[in-house]
Amino acid sequence: MGKAFNIFLATFAATGSFLFGYDSGVMTDVIASQDFLTFFDTNSSSPIIGAINATFSGGAVFGSLMGGLTMDRFGRKKTVQIGAVIASVGAILQCAAYNLAMMLVGRIIAGWAVGLMSMSVPVYQAECAHPKTRGLIVGLTQQMIGVGFIVSTWIGYGCNHAPDTSSVQWRFPLAFQVLPSLMLLVGLIWLPESPRYLIEIGKEEEAMRVFRKLHHDGSNEEWIQSEFLEIKTTITEEKAISVLGWLPMFKIPMWRTRLIHGTLVQVFTQLTGVNVINYYQTIMYDALGFTGHKAVLVAGLYNIVGPITNFFFIVFVLDRVGRRKPLLFGAVGITIALICEAVLNSVNQNGTERGSSIAGVFFIFSVSVIFSLSFGPISWVYMSEIMPLSIRGRGNAFATGIGNWLVSTLFAQVSPIALSHIKWKYYFVFAAFNIVITIPTIALYFKETKQLSLEEIDLLFVKEDGRRISVDQGTLARERERKRSVHTMNEGKETEGTLQYEKSAELRDALPGSFLNGVKV
Repeated sequence: MGKAFNIFLATFAATGSFLFGYDSGVMTDVIASQDFLTFFDTNSSSPIIGAINATFSGGAVFGSLMGGLTMDRFGRKKTVQIGAVIASVGAILQCAAYNLAMMLVGRIIAGWAVGLMSMSVPVYQAECAHPKTRGLIVGLTQQMIGVGFIVSTWIGYGCNHAPDTSSVQWRFPLAFQVLPSLMLLVGLIWLPESPRYLIEIGKEEEAMRVFRKLHHDGSNEEWIQSEFLEIKTTITEEKAISVLGWLPMFKIPMWRTRLIHGTLVQVFTQLTGVNVINYYQTIMYDALGFTGHKAVLVAGLYNIVGPITNFFFIVFVLDRVGRRKPLLFGAVGITIALICEAVLNSVNQNGTERGSSIAGVFFIFSVSVIFSLSFGPISWVYMSEIMPLSIRGRGNAFATGIGNWLVSTLFAQVSPIALSHIKWKYYFVFAAFNIVITIPTIALYFKETKQLSLEEIDLLFVKEDGRRISVDQGTLARERERKRSVHTMNEGKETEGTLQYEKSAELRDALPGSFLNGVKV
């Protein structure tokens, strides 16, 4: 089946990302519902609205961290299914809420589910992807997040035309989440587990069947055998030094470095300010003079622009240009757009200058376009591909939970207050962070990972004699040959808890003896 099946698997698994986008975007329209505001006795810029969004993000923190445990114990696919079950519960509580406490609990549970799926879906996709199309495959995460925003906005826009005394305005959009949750839960039954996870748990024959189904095109049998051997040998080596718990990934230098990279790309994504726009754009449009149904309509158009741009980028550009250059472009471009937005708002504080209002909407839309050409897809791709198997579950859990959702929780709570009090000056918070921290960090420290296998990416973070090694074609060829030799040498010689394995000096020095668990070096 090859590439077509791989894309289908990644797209269907990204239904979990659709739920991420839908549940994040649905509150944009819900807080614009007059019946919702009346029912909960609040207004669109109150701390209560911030609390509803913040509890969602807070729940996602714990959901992401939970994924670090479930992915290693139950696998990638079952973790996504667990998230789908939890999402259904959260949706039911939200749509049936009869007081604020019930709504907040529903949002926490929904966030818990989205956090779990937001870290597990990209890992599942990355482990199933071909190195040359991994940007496209994992980029489908962001694509489906965008589609989720689109669907939530237009469902919300339609329901917003119900009478202001009707709870259909907000209960139906919240209830709709149950449908994709059940589709994901049932549909994944017929899709395979990640071949890398299957190798890790000793199901090598099944792993090879899945690997061939994902990548065989009728003419690449030699590549299938070679790549599978490299994956198997790397996983065998990593299992020989695998350790329990979360502490080692902070103590071992090359694991810590990769954890920092994965976490920072998520932090930088939040500090673009794009999720503040996603949550509170109707408030921003109100400041520009677009109110009521018109604000919801503009929000609907905004949510279409990003996914269209993202689709073009992941299909035609990402796997060609790599990761670093688009991230730098995104950081610079979004900073310029935010500064322009702040200036326009400062001279049009009453929203009465039509030209300035239209220009203000243009620059808000520009943030979405630039984000979709950079941080949107790449944050998920880069995070999921740089983590080694030994810490892939826990590492992605930490990066997503802390880097993405904890930071998102902060801004979800403070943003409506900031937009109400300091107004246009709030944009400068994000612009300043990009200039001072994001751009220099990406330029100086981030790695280029395009078209490298997950096993080859390991070499980018390995040191010899305290120096980074140069990862060129010669280095990759020598590493493949070394792994073949190790595999041949150990064929039939492995015993439980004992493996002949040449660990790098950095890893050997970093691992305390108690971590080795009987491994013979």
